[in-house]
Amino acid sequence: MKSDYKIFKALVVEETNSAEFKINIKKKAVQDLPAGDVLIRVRYSSLNYKDALSASGNRGVTKKYPHTPGIDAAGEVVESESKEFEEGDKVLVTGYDLGMNTCGGFEQYIRVPAEWVVKLPEGLNLGEAMIFGTAGFTAALSVHALTERVGPKDGTILVTGASGGVGSLAVSLLAKLGYKIVAVSGKPEGKRYLKKLGAVKVIDREDAVDDSGRPMLKVAWAGVIDTVGGETLATAIKSTAPFGTVTCCGNVASPDLPLTVFPFILRGVRLVGIDSQNCPMPLRQEIWQLLSGEWKVDSLLDICEEIGLEGLDHHIELMLKGRQKGRVVVNLDA
Repeated sequence: MKSDYKIFKALVVEETNSAEFKINIKKKAVQDLPAGDVLIRVRYSSLNYKDALSASGNRGVTKKYPHTPGIDAAGEVVESESKEFEEGDKVLVTGYDLGMNTCGGFEQYIRVPAEWVVKLPEGLNLGEAMIFGTAGFTAALSVHALTERVGPKDGTILVTGASGGVGSLAVSLLAKLGYKIVAVSGKPEGKRYLKKLGAVKVIDREDAVDDSGRPMLKVAWAGVIDTVGGETLATAIKSTAPFGTVTCCGNVASPDLPLTVFPFILRGVRLVGIDSQNCPMPLRQEIWQLLSGEWKVDSLLDICEEIGLEGLDHHIELMLKGRQKGRVVVNLDA
């Protein structure tokens, strides 16, 4: 074991005697990391909603504390027991159990199974990979599913929760591919931001929900990328054109879907669930190749803020309150 990485810096969430959860920056030891094939020196991570839940003690995400969240990590291989990776390889890890019940990317070293690791594709540096992170990967999976049946000339695409990480990147990716986008945002400052990313129009959350109770609505969208669920998703499905595609990846509004089967059997609308956590490796690698090449967004720096570990507490609070805009990238060397 090299002496220069025995001890490292990490964000640690701890449960107090009063059942509260506190965030502190502490020192950890490499030898205390969980078992795994690949030891990675993390250079960048990013903040996702699941990290905010883990940091606030959500047992549905993380069962045991103390714990280090961070479902994203990018860095260099330090040690590898796998023939797939060598010391010095630049790699990234998103999803699987990282940051949930396995120590995550909010620390300078992680040890993970080789099956979780993706070699950093040419065309992306480590920081750019984490601007995308799980949010960008989820957005790209959604766009990938949508493009299978809906092209730029087929009509307007609706993106809900557009000011958040997944929504922002979905708008950016769709604009890069030539789609016309209407974005939904509840943030007053979101309109200028989303139009800068490529949305032609931004509507309020209330305008994206129909409470008439009608099983079908007038066609408005060729396709939809939904990040919030609930009534917003139900309204979007009822408003989607025949043979359109709707993707769903979140349930911050509600996990319930108040809907009949009519949009599916009378219009042939396709609803595609997006699971970025357990995405098969061949598709995972394909998506990262797209993000590093023809889908790479030119304005990546416009949708992110870079912080150190010490700034995470503030941004976690913003995210839990629904006030976080765009992406937060964590520089582990800051």
